[in-house]
Amino acid sequence: MVTSGSTVLAIGTKKGLWLATSPDRVGWTLSPPHFLNQEVASVALDTRAGRTRLLAGIRSEHWGPTVARSDDLGATWSDSEHGAVRFGADDGAVLERVWQLHPDTEDRPGRVWAGCEPISLWRSDDGGEHFELVRGLWDHPHRSDWGAGYGGPAAHTVVPHPTDDDELHVAMSSGGVYRSTDGGTSWRARNTGISAYFLPGPEPEFGQCVHKVARDAVAPTRLYAQNHHGVYRSDDDGDTWVSIADGLPTDFGFVMLAHPRRSGTIWVVPLQSDGERVPPGGRLAVHRGDDAGGTWTRQESGLPEGFYNAVLRDAATVDAGDPVGVYLGSRAGDVYASADEGRTFALVADHLPDVLSVRAAVLP
Repeated sequence: MVTSGSTVLAIGTKKGLWLATSPDRVGWTLSPPHFLNQEVASVALDTRAGRTRLLAGIRSEHWGPTVARSDDLGATWSDSEHGAVRFGADDGAVLERVWQLHPDTEDRPGRVWAGCEPISLWRSDDGGEHFELVRGLWDHPHRSDWGAGYGGPAAHTVVPHPTDDDELHVAMSSGGVYRSTDGGTSWRARNTGISAYFLPGPEPEFGQCVHKVARDAVAPTRLYAQNHHGVYRSDDDGDTWVSIADGLPTDFGFVMLAHPRRSGTIWVVPLQSDGERVPPGGRLAVHRGDDAGGTWTRQESGLPEGFYNAVLRDAATVDAGDPVGVYLGSRAGDVYASADEGRTFALVADHLPDVLSVRAAVLP
């Protein structure tokens, strides 16, 4: 029985959504699949305002993409008529995929952000039932020059400011990091110091293939980024970035996680290279920094050897438990959980389809 205080782990895959529940983050019960044979590229567990809403960015080969929602942990699902995310007739675009669903802060309980393909940002003020296109980013003069990452042109990261209602960052592949300080009306590229080695000439203003961005829990002007080769920190709200890759086995990967309460603690999952998207030496491991990336500790207890699959950008997450839980899902269909901030991991599920998105929450 799922009760208050239980942990729910939502696992989105290439062929459906699974829910794992646990009273102690040690023993897990796995649900049957939801949306079987439909891609679930994004999930969110929204526990604001004392209730739990599950959001899923699904994509049916027949019906197309939309955002489905459940207020009873998947017992029933609903979808907005004509789809929750829908371009207008004059926008010249059709929604391909919902890459990111991000509930905003506790102080903004109805607001949910969606990052989508084609590269676009959407805002909901009714808990994810209806989304409006953020026209300031859609109409940006750089948009025609934004490229497509290996998985497609994706606005995959939304990072709201914890106290400033008007500020947020978006990261995209490929285009880099952009920041708005007026609620999304205008946007400026913020990529100084981030490599774009695959482009000719000096470092450009935009065009970087940033894979994931996270904000420090205590110092809101500090951001962390995993790039397409490169791991970075910004101490000035993204204005400039410096490398923090020293001490890591490689600087390629997709994951960037930040501790929800403690400043300076982050996790990455290194992969060999963009040409060999497997863990170095075939040994899956996370690397944890407790000093904002100054030094790194390898954490691999309970994770597999002889492992030649990747952990994608949103197939990793942390919860708000004490100690914090760390979760990884792989393209091999395995999901691992740590209840001690990454020191030891245990298998939650295996033989699932490719894991695309993982989110965890403690039920109110």
